Amino acid sequence: MECYFHTSGELAYVRVDGRLGPQVSCEGIRLIGRVPSQLAQEMEAHAIKHDTGLRFSPSGDISCDGFQLEIGAQRAGDRIISSALFFVAGDDQSVMRDSAPDAVWHR
Repeated sequence: MECYFHTSGELAYVRVDGRLGPQVSCEGIRLIGRVPSQLAQEMEAHAIKHDTGLRFSPSGDISCDGFQLEIGAQRAGDRIISSALFFVAGDDQSVMRDSAPDAVWHR
């Protein structure tokens, strides 16, 4: 797990590695170390059940509106597993993508 801070010292982002964890859940959905397609199915089912929208990252990964995270995929040997980037965006969902330090995206 890696934490990134604003220059003011406030926590801005937390990146959780898919291989190393820790395991994190949101609304009962296990997020880390999953097969991305299975995680996407759970996210979609949650959005339908709770009548929320879905968001897709520029890389095509899915998450539910209001979760304030971006699901990512990473290699683990011959498998692809899910990782997550948590952020605080309030009502502006572009905050995460536009303001994250380069180190977040080049891991």
